[in-house]
Amino acid sequence: MPSLSGYRSDLDYSYAPGIFPSMECLRYRPEQVRRLLIHPAAEGREGADRLVELARANSIRVETAERALARISGKENCYAAAVFEKREEDPDPEKPHVLLHQPGDSGNVGTILRTALGFGIEDVILIRPCVDLFDPRTVRASMGSLFRLRVRMYETFEEYRRLMGERDYYPFMLDASVPLAQALEKPVRSRRTLIFGNEGRGLPPEFAGIGQPVRIPSNDRVDSLNLAVAAGIGIYAFLDKAGRQE
Repeated sequence: MPSLSGYRSDLDYSYAPGIFPSMECLRYRPEQVRRLLIHPAAEGREGADRLVELARANSIRVETAERALARISGKENCYAAAVFEKREEDPDPEKPHVLLHQPGDSGNVGTILRTALGFGIEDVILIRPCVDLFDPRTVRASMGSLFRLRVRMYETFEEYRRLMGERDYYPFMLDASVPLAQALEKPVRSRRTLIFGNEGRGLPPEFAGIGQPVRIPSNDRVDSLNLAVAAGIGIYAFLDKAGRQE
């Protein structure tokens, strides 16, 4: 098989570094896995042995690749990595969505993917320019949640909005916004999209005219909340409201 290079965004494959992200990839997207890389020091470990079993059960090549793992992960203690084909999926227009507008940090995006999955949201959208959804750093930060979600990147918000049709939009921002509790006084629908902006810039001003802008009140000791924290609060609050409506 061809040798593996360090990750680049123009490649048609990426890496899920770490035993648990690799496990999630093999469990939920085995058809996308091209091969499994194992560190020789991982041999005999329960997690690594389970990975090898899953790979062989799905006729996936297993390689001992200490140097490749160090090159891929940038550190010495990466014991496994699944090599997987990149694939995006269209979001389900009938389900709630989380949309990240031009996010710039892989750690934040990975954490939001994991949070969304944990709260039952299976559709996450990114608007370019943004971090690379398939960068191994994003995949690792998601702890493999990427492989259990429908994720897609769009060039513009307008493109996403045109394709999804009529929905309820909730941009999280200060301009023209209402407190989160007030927004939740009204019924919420499944066809909703929670919109979060870039870590430094937030959402552009034009989002103040889209749907119902929302803010998360906080005291004056901080100027803003971390993107992943704000997304977690918003996702849970709307999920809780939807659950209480049923």
